[in-house]
Amino acid sequence: MPSEHFDAGWLALREPFDHAARSIGLAQRLAAHLPEQRPRLIDLGAGTGSLFRFLAPIIGRGQSWTLLDADAALLDDAFGRTAAWGRRQGFATAISGDELAVITPRGTWRMQTHVADLAGALPLADADAVVCSALFDLVSAAWLARLLDALHVPLFASIVVDGRVTWRPRHRLDAFVMTAFRRDQQKEKGFGPALGGAAPAAALRAFANRGFATASAVTDWRVSRTALAMQRALIEGTAHAARIAAPQRAAAIEQWQIARLRQAMRARLAISVGHRDILAIPPGG
Repeated sequence: MPSEHFDAGWLALREPFDHAARSIGLAQRLAAHLPEQRPRLIDLGAGTGSLFRFLAPIIGRGQSWTLLDADAALLDDAFGRTAAWGRRQGFATAISGDELAVITPRGTWRMQTHVADLAGALPLADADAVVCSALFDLVSAAWLARLLDALHVPLFASIVVDGRVTWRPRHRLDAFVMTAFRRDQQKEKGFGPALGGAAPAAALRAFANRGFATASAVTDWRVSRTALAMQRALIEGTAHAARIAAPQRAAAIEQWQIARLRQAMRARLAISVGHRDILAIPPGG
């Protein structure tokens, strides 16, 4: 479960789990709050554009997206992945300069990308909505407050880790490994001390204190016994983070990792990872 660096391979592996988990109901409520004519969305920490590929069909009508991320390589990948996805949906696509257009019967969905350090100033002035995925658990309470200072439009935060992870069957070292993993989740990720599993509650409280109307939904990953690649990534990522947090117990963590990998290889392991989606509507919105 990578906690600091997100490469394109990991994002591609997790995308179907994200799409299966995300709240369609909250996404539809966001769409209902957007302007009828070409809403403008800003995607913070957009990676390779997974949230565009989920939300754009739900919004449906013509729309313009700006994808912001600090990783230029991921943003470069967003155009190719989204163009290929659009063609699989039966839509024409076109790239002109720094813009990708997905041309659908309900309007054109436009995407631009910009490399941006999200720890700095957040360029939100021209947005009709701000969206993000798998971001809030990486940021600090101070960063969240700064976002709220600049936010005057609806926000949809998807796949926010809430700290719940269930491994079936149980292992005697689960509690220790997960405690170490959660400690690593709360370390600095470039935005100050990370909220980790406390992020959903902290975000909902912060929005409510600013007068936003909020709603949230449980959006857990369900990783079945046959999803071997995802299981391996979760086991290895969890063990790696736990070793960083508790290096003195590396041998015990390795024992847990080996046992879990054996179960995964034999299709005897199932994993659930807790997340929430959050929708926040500003006062009068």
